[in-house]
Amino acid sequence: MRSVIVGALTAFVISLFLTPLAIRFLRNRTGQPIRDIGIQAHQVKRGTPTMGGVAFISATVLAYGVGHVALIPLEGRPHLPTITGLVLLGLFVCGGLLGFLDDFLKVAKKNSAGLAGRWKLLGQLVIGVGFGTIALYYPSPEGFTVGSQYLTVVREIDWLHIGKVGSVLLFAALILGTSNAVNLTDGLDGLATGSTAIAFLAYLAIAYWQYRHWCADSTNLSSSCYPVRDPLEVALIAGAVVGALVGFLWWNTSPAKIFMGDMGSLGLGCLMAGMSVATHTVMLLPVIGALFVLITFQRIVQYVSFKTTGKRVFRSSPLHHHFEMAGWSEATIVIRFWLLAGVGVALGLGVFFADFLRTSGW
Repeated sequence: MRSVIVGALTAFVISLFLTPLAIRFLRNRTGQPIRDIGIQAHQVKRGTPTMGGVAFISATVLAYGVGHVALIPLEGRPHLPTITGLVLLGLFVCGGLLGFLDDFLKVAKKNSAGLAGRWKLLGQLVIGVGFGTIALYYPSPEGFTVGSQYLTVVREIDWLHIGKVGSVLLFAALILGTSNAVNLTDGLDGLATGSTAIAFLAYLAIAYWQYRHWCADSTNLSSSCYPVRDPLEVALIAGAVVGALVGFLWWNTSPAKIFMGDMGSLGLGCLMAGMSVATHTVMLLPVIGALFVLITFQRIVQYVSFKTTGKRVFRSSPLHHHFEMAGWSEATIVIRFWLLAGVGVALGLGVFFADFLRTSGW
């Protein structure tokens, strides 16, 4: 637990003090183009620096290293990074780099279009297939892999074997879906930052519980143990992300001094998908990320309705802009959406711990 706490606090401090430096550097270089959706209040945000994801991604990576240093007094030797750390941080950084390219093109072209959809899709597929392959084809000495060849809810479902290739394809689909869902959610000051922090708190709790009841530990060989790989590593990264996001939120909350940009939202979405795979809770992801599912579903309904009938079901899309046009204040929308994110996390954790109580015979 020491490494998780040290990692979270380190990430918070680094992000809190690194973000204003990023604001100063990016202020006259990356002014955010604002899409005109008929909401006048958004126009005052024009020129706010973007690409703020660089602050919390950097803070997380640095805190990960510090968290490993904190393990030395306990183990008496350096604790080297694992394949799990490589996969999760690789997803975070590579997703952020793809978002950086999108943000850079938006700034260079002075419009909100950015990277063409087909190229963004290709980039997400490459990231998903690449890291999915590492997650499935490189087992630990105990035989555990980051991903699973079975569909998972809280544990592997024995009769839903999809094989390594199927698991890699599922991994890529999760990267596509989750990264785009978080990207859609990033439309109001602090909305995506707070919502993803709440979701990563769930993965912190799940991963640490799995570490305390890990099948690799000879004292935890009951039917309720978890056959996952490096759960403490997952908890460390989840804690570092939460700390980094809270530090960033200090500057990103309304009125935002900086936006996370696609660099932040795509990186967070890729990492969230990776967390669901690493904790073997893939089918629980839509519950923990219920807010992101809701916003994505609304966008799909709006798009299909307009393309097929020429009519819009909602005033605007994504969903938070619909409520803005209905007269809700930005702060009200953000807080209520954070509450919805919390409800999804509570339900997800309820399912997770109920399964543990069932399998442990409580």
